[in-house]
Amino acid sequence: MKAFRSYFSPIPAAAERDGRRARKSNEDDKLPKQQREKPSEQRSTGSSSGPATYDGSGAVTPRSVTPSPMPGRTLTVPGAAHHGSRKQNGQSTPSTAGSTKRSTAGSYSFRNSIFPAGDARNSDSGAMAKVRNHMMVNSLFEQMCRKQYSTGVDPYEGVVLKESRGNFICYPPQMAAIPNSLYAMIMQMNVRCAMTINTHVVRTILNGISRRDESINFVPLPDGLRVQIIRTMSDLPKGQLHQFAAFIEDVKILVVWADEPDKILSWAEDLEKKLIELIWSTNNDADEDEGDEKGNVTTNVQEVDGYALEQANEHRPVRLESACIVALTMVLCVTCLGLGWRALAYEASVDGSYIRFALLAVSPVQFFVSLFFFQTLAGNLFQVFGPISSVDNNSKYYSGKPPQRLDRHQHALPHVTFQMPVYKEGLAAVIKPTVVSVKQAISTYEMQGGTANIFVNDDGMQLISEEEAQARRDFYDEHNIGWVARPPHNPKPNLEAGETVFLRRGKFKKASNMNYALHTSNRVEDKLSKINRIGNWTNDHETAAYQQCLNEVLREDEGRTWAEGNIRVGDYILLIDSDTRVPSDCLLDAVSEMEQSPEVAILQFASGVMNVSDSFFEGGVTWFTNLIYTAITFAVACGDACPFVGHNAMLRWQSLQDAASFEEDGYEKYWSESHVSEDFDMALRLQCAGYSLRYASYTGEGFKEGVSLTVYDELARWEKYAYGCNELLFHPLRFWVIHGPFTPLFRKFLGSSIALPKKLTICAYIGTYYAIGAAWSLSLMNYFLTGWFEGFYDKYYLDSFGIYCSIIVVFTALGNFSLAILRYRTNKQNLLTGLIDNLKWIPMFTIFLGGISIHITQAILCHFLEIDMVWGATAKEVEEVHFGQEIVRILKRFKFTFLYCFLMTGLIVAGWFFFPHPWKIQKLYSVYPLASMAATHFALPVLLNPALMMFTW
Repeated sequence: MKAFRSYFSPIPAAAERDGRRARKSNEDDKLPKQQREKPSEQRSTGSSSGPATYDGSGAVTPRSVTPSPMPGRTLTVPGAAHHGSRKQNGQSTPSTAGSTKRSTAGSYSFRNSIFPAGDARNSDSGAMAKVRNHMMVNSLFEQMCRKQYSTGVDPYEGVVLKESRGNFICYPPQMAAIPNSLYAMIMQMNVRCAMTINTHVVRTILNGISRRDESINFVPLPDGLRVQIIRTMSDLPKGQLHQFAAFIEDVKILVVWADEPDKILSWAEDLEKKLIELIWSTNNDADEDEGDEKGNVTTNVQEVDGYALEQANEHRPVRLESACIVALTMVLCVTCLGLGWRALAYEASVDGSYIRFALLAVSPVQFFVSLFFFQTLAGNLFQVFGPISSVDNNSKYYSGKPPQRLDRHQHALPHVTFQMPVYKEGLAAVIKPTVVSVKQAISTYEMQGGTANIFVNDDGMQLISEEEAQARRDFYDEHNIGWVARPPHNPKPNLEAGETVFLRRGKFKKASNMNYALHTSNRVEDKLSKINRIGNWTNDHETAAYQQCLNEVLREDEGRTWAEGNIRVGDYILLIDSDTRVPSDCLLDAVSEMEQSPEVAILQFASGVMNVSDSFFEGGVTWFTNLIYTAITFAVACGDACPFVGHNAMLRWQSLQDAASFEEDGYEKYWSESHVSEDFDMALRLQCAGYSLRYASYTGEGFKEGVSLTVYDELARWEKYAYGCNELLFHPLRFWVIHGPFTPLFRKFLGSSIALPKKLTICAYIGTYYAIGAAWSLSLMNYFLTGWFEGFYDKYYLDSFGIYCSIIVVFTALGNFSLAILRYRTNKQNLLTGLIDNLKWIPMFTIFLGGISIHITQAILCHFLEIDMVWGATAKEVEEVHFGQEIVRILKRFKFTFLYCFLMTGLIVAGWFFFPHPWKIQKLYSVYPLASMAATHFALPVLLNPALMMFTW
């Protein structure tokens, strides 16, 4: 077991960001074949922006290393640069506007532009972009002067704008010639846009602080925030980048920066308002004002495992409402089974035949698949009539209100790492908005005194095109994102070409992707642990050591692993998806709760839904997702087991290393690569090891996640869940004789110290997939059994029509009514609005839940029979598909489903009209369940397909 690793130096800086533009790489001709690329042109500044490269001789050629307190902001991947010749701004290609291009196959010629000759739009796009950038920087400076943010005489005042990687412009242009000016510092920081603010308010604050205490390094703001104070302009790159602002003490100005130029003025205005509010506050004492910040309560913060902290924590009771719900569930379940057993006893006493008692063999299966039905019934009754105060309060496994925030004056706030696995999602449409949201949260946390970094596990970097990969590198570099990319799946390499075997294990590659990235980070930490740190060890030394160790790791992998930036893991990991939105003020509450509850390994946050289209299918899935989170919130608040959904969750890094790690393939892993539901597996292993999971709803819908945009993705999600549950419970059939039916993990779960009500709840959830999967086959059996043997089958048997009516009453009627009542009682929604909203989605989910039975069965059987079944990443962007294309896709994907529908339809018609008279099946309770299965399976890919229903050509 590896020792606990944490982020060594949480004080971020960027002194070496300028090194990114000063490094040179001329070893491309020595690269391995898969990374050999054309050298890039020199930038206008005269420097080359090349990465560290592997030359095939066992040495890495890195760009120059400049020490910095923030590790990992300069190291790049082998072969990350020189990806094709790139035209610089202001340069034109040999062909000019209006020239013609002749095809080799004929004499056809085409105009290069649709605009008239002489139109400015015919000029080079790079030149036009340069003009736009100059107009933008001039406009920003004019607005800056109009708002009196500039005196007009200080050479340090102005605006700096990033044109492209390594190219910046400023206004006034004379600033570029001044040493250690804002222009030079922003180039090192590599931010998109920056400007200075020199007002009387800023000077008053800085003069007051300098007269009072020169050791003060921040200016407190309302709401518990603060802005850093930098001593000189040359120290600006060493500050905390994600604060997006810094006071410069020697020149008495405020510097603000932003990722988007159109937002920098609004950010400056907002900051100015907060500064004025600070000055006009009744408490003029900075220290007292800092102590009175909103959300900063007095807390005695000791070591995480200290006795004093345990005593200081708030009392979190164990709620027993869930135990009562489970008890009522057991009463209902056993009662119904008992009534069936009683019927068997009565019949045996009449005819003296005891062979019918063989039906008792299916009682465990009946109990398993009906558990969720009765738990839903009991839960609905509690939602309508039970107590709801637990939803707004804290308990052992639930947080309805934020915790007491840590006092940053007594305890350094822990470092948080955002871990984000990505694949081939669109950079602009998916990844960028998520990063912007994350950076807002990091900015707030840094202004509260903490530190954080972004760690992207990019599984698509080595699979996408060269241009797309370079765009991702540039984006990660601009936003100071650390990332790791593993090699492509290559089970049969071409040895003559120097390829090696590499396996991306798992049917759903997310787990192995995260394992590989964490393993790369751990290897760097192993090397860092062997470094002898001298007495005056500083952040600069730590950064230089980190870069050296990462270079060694990349050299050992001989160019197979690509990595860049800060890939170290902090005390806590906030796991998110590539299409997530994060609340701007969530990290301090999360780390405070985790620090105060060392027994909690995972803090799962409630989530809302982020819609990207207006299709009816996405709207329906949004409603269903909100239903699930509402039910989870109520259940966990009542004391039920907390789920871990695999994203929007805070993970304790030490817990993963201590309790969840295992050795496989020669290195330490954390996420199971042999399970499709790696999140469910992780939750079970942590709870079996004695850790607990907690659910937090105080963020409301601040966390947002994307949902399935198509019926294909939603169906695949249900198939994956069914497959994952089956592999957690059962071995494949051929191992039953040797190992038994149940997996070691499930046996360990049953024998663990987890409370019995939670075990039953988890089993009830798993049983739903088997109940859904059995529906189509049982309906077919019921068709013949009730149609041909009416009056002869045993009374122990409950026909499918009776079960169908029960489902309608419990799920469709009572479920939707209790959901509306619960949201009304918790002040989430108006009662009438809730009822209408619930009722309008009944047709859609009648079709969906009725039409997935065969697909669930397919997933379960694929695991039992070890048939390969692979799922890709869920689509994050809307895909425009024409009607004809969608028809072909549906026929290809659902051809066997349609065959089943036609066969069942033919069977029903034949049984009604063409069977011999004694064998005709014309009873409603025989025909309707089978007809319903056939109709919903046919309607699923047709009626629930927006691309088909819109009839677009």
